[in-house]
Amino acid sequence: MTPAVTTRPVPGSDLRIHPLALGGNVFGWTADERQTRAVLDAYAEAGGNHLDTADVYSAWAPGNTGGESETLIGRWLATRRDRDRMVLATKGGWDRGLSPAAIRESAHASLRRLGVDCIDLYYTHRDDPTTPVEEIITTLDELVRAGKIRHIAASNISADRLAQSLAFSERESLARYVAVQPHYNLVERADYERELAPEAARHRLGVIPYYGLASGFLSGKYRPGSPTPQGARTPDAHRYLATPQGPRVLAALDLIAADRGVAPATVALAWLAARPQVLAPLASARTPGQLADLLAAVHLTLSPRETELLDTASAPATDTPPPTTGP
Repeated sequence: MTPAVTTRPVPGSDLRIHPLALGGNVFGWTADERQTRAVLDAYAEAGGNHLDTADVYSAWAPGNTGGESETLIGRWLATRRDRDRMVLATKGGWDRGLSPAAIRESAHASLRRLGVDCIDLYYTHRDDPTTPVEEIITTLDELVRAGKIRHIAASNISADRLAQSLAFSERESLARYVAVQPHYNLVERADYERELAPEAARHRLGVIPYYGLASGFLSGKYRPGSPTPQGARTPDAHRYLATPQGPRVLAALDLIAADRGVAPATVALAWLAARPQVLAPLASARTPGQLADLLAAVHLTLSPRETELLDTASAPATDTPPPTTGP
């Protein structure tokens, strides 16, 4: 019998999320509607409650224009009676910037596609340096006050702009970012840990990293001398093999996975879930079978020796591995 999963509170909010966030970037792209529903059903049946998508997913698929992932999730939600149990996160601003008009239009379009009255967690998908943080926060606050958004968050933002945004929210008593979504995993540590992590810790922000498996590299399907796996979503993940950390990390994952009887992906996500401030790694799956390896990370606690092995293998050049204590 699978142990019950304890949800984690998002600081500064009334949200509690499952320790594995399910990414919707493949829905409407490499997963059609039937596959999408199967993955969503399996995730919900396992106790999962945190769905993450964006208004641009999956614009890169032939014939798509963006919003397909939100639409499929919305159709699935409409068939269920437990909408209130789900923490629904989406993002706007990737391709249109973050002017007040763009934010309002993007948020309302997402609400229509998702078929909901309120988005639980709304992210600025990437920062727009041409728009002052004061305008961004003020517009997001308007949407919160109007009941269209419960809480706000930021993805792909610099530590400096994040600090400016939080200071303005505090000064003006406006809606405040409660979480950040950075690019962070075993082979992408330096940028987040040097700059954004201290800011997130200082302001007690929840961290929900994307690319938890480094575009599939940490699943172990990319190997030295091997061809790119058929159907790979991001064939450039092979580039990690040319880094000092890439082969070392794969070797460490293989060793621990074999000892524990789990998949390398499970070990990689378990390491990420235990990092300071991290509430839930974000990962996606095209099939329930792939999802099973991701969900297994929730029940895997790495030993200090295993954690040290991964910390050492993945440490950025000249860096000392940071503390591994959880939030």
